Amino acid sequence: MWWIEQHCVVPDGDNAGTPFVPSLDHRVYMANWYEVRSTAKVGDRAAAFRYRIGLWVAAQKVGKSPGVAAETCLEFVGPCLFDGWAAEGEMYICPWAGCPCMDTPYFYEVGEPKGRPWPTPRIQLAAVVEDQVENTWGALVPMIDDGPLANVIPKTGEAFIRHPNRNRDSRVEIVTSKADGKLGARISAGKCDETGLWTESNGMKKFERNLRRGAGGMGGRVSHSSNPYDPAENSVLQDQMESQLPDILKHHFPPPVHLDFALKKDRMLILKWNYASSPWVDLRTVDAESVALMETSPAEAERFYGNRVKAGSGSWMDMAKWEAKKAAGPITVSARTKVCLGFDGSDNNDHTGIRLETLDGHQFLPVYGEKRLKTYWKPSDWQGKIPHSEVNAAMSELASEFEIVRAYCDPMFWETDIDNWAAAYGEKKFVKWQTNRISAMHASLERFRTDVYNTDSSFTHDGDPDVETHMRNAIIRSRNVDKLTGLRQYILGKPTDHQKFDLTMSSVLAHEAVCDAIADGARDEKEDEYVYF
Repeated sequence: MWWIEQHCVVPDGDNAGTPFVPSLDHRVYMANWYEVRSTAKVGDRAAAFRYRIGLWVAAQKVGKSPGVAAETCLEFVGPCLFDGWAAEGEMYICPWAGCPCMDTPYFYEVGEPKGRPWPTPRIQLAAVVEDQVENTWGALVPMIDDGPLANVIPKTGEAFIRHPNRNRDSRVEIVTSKADGKLGARISAGKCDETGLWTESNGMKKFERNLRRGAGGMGGRVSHSSNPYDPAENSVLQDQMESQLPDILKHHFPPPVHLDFALKKDRMLILKWNYASSPWVDLRTVDAESVALMETSPAEAERFYGNRVKAGSGSWMDMAKWEAKKAAGPITVSARTKVCLGFDGSDNNDHTGIRLETLDGHQFLPVYGEKRLKTYWKPSDWQGKIPHSEVNAAMSELASEFEIVRAYCDPMFWETDIDNWAAAYGEKKFVKWQTNRISAMHASLERFRTDVYNTDSSFTHDGDPDVETHMRNAIIRSRNVDKLTGLRQYILGKPTDHQKFDLTMSSVLAHEAVCDAIADGARDEKEDEYVYF
């Protein structure tokens, strides 16, 4: 932070030319992004840091572009590489001739990680098109030209910025999907703009993979700055946010889920939450822009200014309402508790999952085996095919651990397995429930969603992240009109082939089984008990 405040200036506006002070939100992001591993050694580059990829996700106009410009300055000529642990009396002095900070060195605290500049940095500011990255480039140039860095970096151009070491490849440059010649170069840092718009269809998924390979070859790292993504787009940002890898920094703090962006009073609370670290933002202006955008694209308005992941038209589940039904704390369902089961299976393309729900409405994703694996299988994890033996083993364990009152199983690809389960665990309990019956499926979907949306219903869930993703992925596919009611019926579909929703179907089937079992008197005996932690 010291280096940025000493060297970077506000690029425009009433305070142009004054020292640039990162916002609180940006400071938190950078503190985490530059967290050094306790095992780091002098000479380590990317390996010295905890995170390999950084995701700074925030609302429109919070100051991401000048923030990224300041990071770029630091990565270009500042002490951004690990250089050991400080002893008493050690200090940092810029190595660049003419830098004003030579008279005001930074004194390290004992044990603080020291920094040094890259000897030959190459930084790429990446976007789908050049206009998209112009906000960052437009902040970067005056941040250099109008402040102390003008003494270090003598010339900034429209195409690239040359490093003071005069090395031909040491530069800051813009790259886009059309920049074939630059893509794949060894880079010290990649700064990716609006990766919520980077998709397979515009070629940016391959672009991003190449960018990461270029960084990996030099020991560099890649960071993203973006508004929240539309889950219907299947973007690079969504892929990274949903990844389970521990070396991805996910900096996103959406507003409380109970606040409704469509209500003016709630919307102002949401805006105050999102722009608390951005005092230059006039909330009245942002609110007016939000209202105008909501007329044509309410989901986009909520992504841009509400700082929420929000699907466009056609999304089935309101994710704020789903989040509101998450159990207050972890719940352990005791052995031999009465449960109902939902099963949606596939063979080699879609996923397969089992959900359980207790008779008083708590739904969860069970685990099985010595490794306590989730009852959720993806072909990519099992050599391209769903492992029937694993599913059968899980079903056997669940039937032993719990008292399965009723199980609704979609029979597609699993007819024989379901027959075997019925024979082993109860023919009246394991029922083939075809999800391609439009009227029945529509009614089950409506019942499930109604119980999720009803604040007075007893339904709760475990908050499993894979289930959350599948709920978000599910979109409405309109079908025929019911001749009796005149209402249009629907089933669920996926926005793209990569966006699965099988766990959504398992959840709906488990809930339908519970409702039917209760109607048949399954609750007549003593209620089950849970242990809360």
